[in-house]
Amino acid sequence: MLPRSSPLLFPLTLVALLALAGCAAGSPTGPTPDTTPDAAVDTHGAIAGAAELAEPALGFTSIDAEGRVSHLDLLDESTADLGTVRAPDAVHGDGRYLFAMDGAGVSIVDSGVWTWDHVDHFHYYRAEPRVLGDVEGGGAGGSGGGGVATVATSNSSTTGGTGLFFPESGDAVLLDTEALSKGRIVETFRLAREPGAGLVVPVGSFAAVAAADVLALHAADGTPTGDSADCVDPAGTITTRVGAVIGCRDAALLVHVEDEEPVIERIPYPAGTTAARATAFANREGRPRVAALAGDDGIWILDTRARSWSLIPAPEPLVHVTAVDDADANLLALTRDGRVLVLDGETGAERAASAPLVAESLAAGASAMLVADQQRAYLNGPVEGRLWEIDFADGARIAREFPAERSPAFFVQTGR
Repeated sequence: MLPRSSPLLFPLTLVALLALAGCAAGSPTGPTPDTTPDAAVDTHGAIAGAAELAEPALGFTSIDAEGRVSHLDLLDESTADLGTVRAPDAVHGDGRYLFAMDGAGVSIVDSGVWTWDHVDHFHYYRAEPRVLGDVEGGGAGGSGGGGVATVATSNSSTTGGTGLFFPESGDAVLLDTEALSKGRIVETFRLAREPGAGLVVPVGSFAAVAAADVLALHAADGTPTGDSADCVDPAGTITTRVGAVIGCRDAALLVHVEDEEPVIERIPYPAGTTAARATAFANREGRPRVAALAGDDGIWILDTRARSWSLIPAPEPLVHVTAVDDADANLLALTRDGRVLVLDGETGAERAASAPLVAESLAAGASAMLVADQQRAYLNGPVEGRLWEIDFADGARIAREFPAERSPAFFVQTGR
């Protein structure tokens, strides 16, 4: 994530080379974290035609207001045009693919760069980027009738599934992620559910479908497993090392795989809480602790490993939070006047703050997006026409500023 001139790049590259050597020798290179549902699939994330790299090809895949797609390489700062899609209302990313949602369906872009999580180390790949195509939303003739979909992904870009739910039509769709990695859009199931709020969340070789106040588990071909749980008003999902989180009115459901079978666990909110529920979760990809706004009442931290919630105070009104979940328990927040705050993830105390960066974008209702990884945070300003790289461990210092030829209305981080 650093420019080639950075003194920190050599250690990053060395660590990556050691990790590759460790894989070849079959010995771990560090502490063993919780096992992911896909960890037993020992393909190393390789696909035909992809080159394996010594370090992650980190970048940003973005879409401007007209639907033009481009990719920014964070190492050499080059930009490539990838094509066009319909102008989106929202986007979702899984570290490789960009999913662009609008009223007609979902457009899918393959950035061509990804990381394979092999539990105790990683593999990095590069292939040709491309616009893969569209998934129609159902409803009125399959055009404009599907509403804006919710998209849920796992931590694997080459195995398992990708879930889409179209709230206007009630179509619940699971895509074959392995087929996506080979350039094909394949639906493994499309189920009819009641229109309204809903989610399709991949969990290993299964999928959780939350709709009409019930979460039900299905095999990849859509066959019900018979497992279900109450989930009133489903909203918000994220996948961690521990399992997949689905937000419900009174709890989060944690779905994971044990002994090749799916398991549903309920994590209720603390007894007696009056704080607003979480409806969107964010964190550094894969980490067990995730953050969510509790309306104006504070910030929810959900620890999926401990199966527990904690509510911490917010220093001022916020529009977004994300948990870095690092050794310093850093928590990042975007304020209503466009500043990035670095907070203590245990107490909510402010550690650092940037200048107002995206005040104009927030005032205009534009989608200013804040994402974080282990070393940096990134923030886009569609109105300001800028993308900032922020060193949150160094007083929220602006490390780099990228001017955009076309203001990035939406972006996702890719290569991780």
